[in-house]
Amino acid sequence: MPGSDPSSLLAALVRAPSVTPDVGQALDIVEKALAAAGFSIERPVFQDTGTPDVENLFAAAGNGARHLVFAGHVDVVPPGEETQWSHPPFAGEIVEGVLYGRGAIDMKSGVAAMIGAATRFLHRRGTDFGGRISFLITGDEEGPAVNGTAKLLSWAVARGEQFSAAIVGEPASRQTLGDQIKIGRRGSFSATIVIEGRQGHAAYPHLADNPLRSLATFADVLLAEPLDAGTDNFEPSSLELVSIDTGNRAWNVIPARVTLRLNARYNDLWTQESLQVEIERRLAAAAEDRRHRPGAADPIRWRLVAEPAVSDVFLTRDEALIDLVSAAMQSVTGIAPALSTGGGTSDARFIKDYCPVIEVGAVGATMHQIDECVALADVDSLTRIYEAILDAYFPA
Repeated sequence: MPGSDPSSLLAALVRAPSVTPDVGQALDIVEKALAAAGFSIERPVFQDTGTPDVENLFAAAGNGARHLVFAGHVDVVPPGEETQWSHPPFAGEIVEGVLYGRGAIDMKSGVAAMIGAATRFLHRRGTDFGGRISFLITGDEEGPAVNGTAKLLSWAVARGEQFSAAIVGEPASRQTLGDQIKIGRRGSFSATIVIEGRQGHAAYPHLADNPLRSLATFADVLLAEPLDAGTDNFEPSSLELVSIDTGNRAWNVIPARVTLRLNARYNDLWTQESLQVEIERRLAAAAEDRRHRPGAADPIRWRLVAEPAVSDVFLTRDEALIDLVSAAMQSVTGIAPALSTGGGTSDARFIKDYCPVIEVGAVGATMHQIDECVALADVDSLTRIYEAILDAYFPA
């Protein structure tokens, strides 16, 4: 059974370079392992204007109405400067029980462990176990995320698939394997603030209107007060200024305009729309306040342009599923996992529109870093966790 040894499968996956969107070789390995376990396989390719074509994989076994889907990705971020790695990023070298390589944590270890668990489960139970197991594996999670999981879900549902619950194999553990699961994610809001000024010579500021002075006013009002204090299920929302640009490379020119880009990660007190309203309220109040100050300069001329929403806040409220997953994890690790909604976004944001979703995976300490690595003992334990989830979800 090629997929029954998750460590060997992980090594093979890491040795298959798969920087987004070039994932064909990695998907070949996934397909071979799942086909040997008894899964039917399809590999749809999705495309969209302005984005690369992306190959994805859908696999399924069993025919019952109760349907558990394992979701993940085999695409990885670029390795960076390879000479800085202690071990080549795509060699999959194993030293003292630790496997090194790009994607070892994020998230080829999760994919290998999920395949290993499903292989062992089907070897014991066969495909007539009273339910259905499927895999949604994309090559577009680290990239634009346009031609990946979102389209794969829609494609599968159009073909008659109905999902009951999902496990995403992202590295959700914090310090020790199994110490945490993700039951939701904060939303992400991005926008650009454009402030217009009047270009002029730096030696004659009275003949110009420097938009950077207005930017300082706006930055202060955006960051001075927190958005909120958090909720029972989410930490406080955050807002960060991520770039400033004037397009001006001259030392002696006051720029005509400045753009300020921001990103907010928001909890369930907000929506994309209400957060935009709050940000615009703060900016308008700051502009109005400056206009009424003695000796005020020209009014601040500004506009806010919000980016299309990529991720709204969500929370999995299926207590039975949360309890089942937590108990299965504790049976392997001896640890009761904490329930978290922190961190960035993942493809769980797409899956939550179809079924309850929980993220269960390795410790993410080295993801995207030089010398990304995972302990093979953790890969084995993660495989046993996924297998315990399968046993609990489909009791004999």
